[in-house]
Amino acid sequence: MYFELLRPYYLMLASFRCTPVLIALCYCVLAIGLYLSTLVAPSDFQQGENYRILFVHVPTAWMSLLIYIGITLTSVLFLLTKHPILHLFTQTGSKIGTLFTMHTLITGCFWGKPMWGTFWVWDARLTSVLILLFIYLGALLLLRHTSADIASIFLCIGLINIPIIKFSVNWWNTLHQPSSISQFGASIHISMLVPILLMFSSLVLICVLLFCLEMRQFILKSYCISLNKQLTT
Repeated sequence: MYFELLRPYYLMLASFRCTPVLIALCYCVLAIGLYLSTLVAPSDFQQGENYRILFVHVPTAWMSLLIYIGITLTSVLFLLTKHPILHLFTQTGSKIGTLFTMHTLITGCFWGKPMWGTFWVWDARLTSVLILLFIYLGALLLLRHTSADIASIFLCIGLINIPIIKFSVNWWNTLHQPSSISQFGASIHISMLVPILLMFSSLVLICVLLFCLEMRQFILKSYCISLNKQLTT
């Protein structure tokens, strides 16, 4: 009864109602974010125009961590309930999280080349994010070739890497700069903060949209398989 809203009927209804709204919001928020980050935000006095990479690097980095926390939660719930939709959320989140983590590392390399003189250093923050990518890839392999329970347990164990990523710049001497945005405020100007938050919001909306579309496809596929079995018996 606790998962009444996860029944296919309610999920499909929510998906069909939310998808047009999500698409419209994605376009609007992303367009405003790109406009502010490329044309309105001023150049950085130290980094010049190169810092604009951070308008996509930072939001994708946040998303890679947020998605991992989310799929860890769905993994725990799946282990407790065995609900197939929760397993679907874990599968979809692992795919999206892998893409965001790869994008984080690639954009970070392009930002680091002019700032540090090299595309890569074995910095604590960079190394821990690389480990996160390997965890995502490992989860995808386990989800494909082993049972869902093993993959869920693996994801739960990998959660220990999230606080390491978050606090690596505080625990060790690293080249990576400390967080400019925290619960205590932001150390960057509002003209840079707003575009970053808008770009992050657009990625959240895109992620929710992808989850809705993947869920709809899964439910329709399951319904077709069930209907085909009934017709052949």
